[in-house]
Amino acid sequence: MTADLVIKNGWVVSPEGTIKGGVAIQDGRFIAIGADSSLPQGREEIDAGGNHLLPGIIDGHVHFREPGLTYKEDFATGSAAAVSGGVTMVIDMPNTLPPTADAEKVTQKRRLAEEKSLVDFALLGVILQSNTDQILPMAQAGVVGYKIFFGETTGNLPCPDDGMCLEAFPHITQSQLPLGIHAENREIITYCTNKLKAEGKNAPVYWEASRPAICEAASVAHALFFAETFGVKLHVLHLSSKQAAWMVSEAKKRGLRVTAETTPHHLLRENKEMAEVGALLKINPPVRDKDHAEALWEGLRLGTIDMIASDHSPHTLEEKTKPVVWDCASGFCGVETGVPLMLTEVNRGRLTLDHYAKIASENPAKVWQVYPQKGAIRLGSDGDLTIVDMDKEGIIDADKLHSKNKPTPWHGWKVKGMPVSTIVRGHVQMRDGEVVGKPIGRTVLPNPRGLLP
Repeated sequence: MTADLVIKNGWVVSPEGTIKGGVAIQDGRFIAIGADSSLPQGREEIDAGGNHLLPGIIDGHVHFREPGLTYKEDFATGSAAAVSGGVTMVIDMPNTLPPTADAEKVTQKRRLAEEKSLVDFALLGVILQSNTDQILPMAQAGVVGYKIFFGETTGNLPCPDDGMCLEAFPHITQSQLPLGIHAENREIITYCTNKLKAEGKNAPVYWEASRPAICEAASVAHALFFAETFGVKLHVLHLSSKQAAWMVSEAKKRGLRVTAETTPHHLLRENKEMAEVGALLKINPPVRDKDHAEALWEGLRLGTIDMIASDHSPHTLEEKTKPVVWDCASGFCGVETGVPLMLTEVNRGRLTLDHYAKIASENPAKVWQVYPQKGAIRLGSDGDLTIVDMDKEGIIDADKLHSKNKPTPWHGWKVKGMPVSTIVRGHVQMRDGEVVGKPIGRTVLPNPRGLLP
């Protein structure tokens, strides 16, 4: 027997543990996992050189800006950044122009992405005040879930009011798909922002005060009540505060199907750094003080926060560097920097590599109901791998990032632990930092029953 691709002399990592050996991939799926001597011959063979083979990293929160905002990013440049950063699959957000708000727009975005993407991808559909009749059609068109922007952000999409949520939430439950929420209270944002502007507080360091922790916590509490009432699978995107983390933990204890993600910037950065970094670090929700970050780390370790995602959201340098913070765009590129930033923390002892595989691969796949097709090194699963060299050191250089727009608050950060190869369904898409693959990305469809296709 001969496989398409065989990788030997590595350490195969899973949330259950690490074994010495490698894998074999045939027709895009794993057909053998184990000691080198147990593997078949390969038409192509790779010596992993003692590096670690992780189940392909899934970035569960990216904004590739297509269609309509492609001057910021598109699926070609965004997916090039993804494979360069060790990411094999992304979940793309719906606040594009036009927004992904009906079945036709879902189909159009799938076609655009499949023409350009180097990685596999899944799409979310947005729920607005006016499109609850499209919730089930969007599911039929292939979304893996939905998103409500309770907080104001790029695109400033109108969220459904509480009356319309009475109509929307039963449809979401019927779809069997999760609802992701951007959890910020718009009334609190408006009040705090107007107050700060009136006081002439226009510096970046005041950004967090315009969206304080209570802003997120109030929105999470609101969404949890609706989700519990209607039996919706709720996912809290880019969790940033200790109060919201505690709410999610308590909801899990009550048996709710609620999950949450946090980001490298909410774990590693503090609001006071905006005095030096400026609006390059401006994002929604904002980075906060160290006590919030410590609560997020604790949630990741205990499992009350399920996954890590980048919230990759690039803008032009001009959009990021206006004189007044209120005029600067929120967000920055992150799909390429997230893996080395988190591997650095593994090297520092904040997480084990096994646990990182859980929060960066397995859990994102489970949250968005594409496991075990994705997020696992197991027989029959898609042959996605992120090969990492835990001893490789580097410095993040904005000029060398692959995104169309490269402004980042991570410029100059030292990292130890870096992806050296990205493999999507047996296709080597990145090798030694160089993009070597072609647009082979496919839409990943949800499977709520958790069965292999």
